[in-house]
Amino acid sequence: MTTITQRQRRPFRVLTDGWVCAKRNLIKIKRVPEIMVFVLISPIMFVLLFAYVFGGAIDPGLGLDYKEFLIGGIFAQTVVFGATFSGAAMAEDMQKGFIDRFRSLPMSRSAVLVGRTGADVVYNVLSLIIMALTGLVVGWRAHEGIPKMMAGFGLLLAFAYAISWIMAWIGLIVPSVDVINNASFIVIMPLTFVSNAFVPLQDFPAFLKPFVEWNPVSAVTQAVRELFGNVPDRAPEPEAWSLQNPALYTLIWVVLIVVIFVPLSVRAYERATSK
Repeated sequence: MTTITQRQRRPFRVLTDGWVCAKRNLIKIKRVPEIMVFVLISPIMFVLLFAYVFGGAIDPGLGLDYKEFLIGGIFAQTVVFGATFSGAAMAEDMQKGFIDRFRSLPMSRSAVLVGRTGADVVYNVLSLIIMALTGLVVGWRAHEGIPKMMAGFGLLLAFAYAISWIMAWIGLIVPSVDVINNASFIVIMPLTFVSNAFVPLQDFPAFLKPFVEWNPVSAVTQAVRELFGNVPDRAPEPEAWSLQNPALYTLIWVVLIVVIFVPLSVRAYERATSK
């Protein structure tokens, strides 16, 4: 009976210890205000930059203002970039020896990872709020009502949360914060820019279109555009299954990433704490 009780309590302990670790990460906002500056200023910069600098040069030509076409892509790009906090934070904790201190505490080993990725969700919520307000200022509107708009935001956060686990795993296996920053840039930049986030699919060269169609960033961007009512009137129907069912395809990626990288991250953390 004691063993069963302990097993039943284990998930609850992971969540409670994870919440404590998440609060530790969020307290950094007070101590390192530059984090908040990045969280709040970066989304505003991206929206204004693409809307007013590139918006005049890029015309989707599909019967929709580029600013409305743009916002779904900006949302997807920003939450993916925001998910890199986990990798950088884990690498920093490893480098500064905090992981060794956590090992000596009576806490669940998974709690550090749960708290770190959970804190990223908070950062991304703040980013989405700021981006949505900025988008409203520049002319973006969600035309499908509040329930679908909230579903779009939820899908973005779920996708970003899954990416956080990938970054947490990388942060545990690389030697420094600089490496994780460079690695994140190398991976995320092609995923976000070789997608339909900023340019319509039909404008890509033929050899790139299959990658764009099956790129998960394209799927989450297409899904939120549909949920926000920002799909251009004259946009051709997608030919790939991934863009015909973008929300389902995004959720498949979320589940796949979580199933693979949560165990990998936990094992990497256990190896790091056993040294």
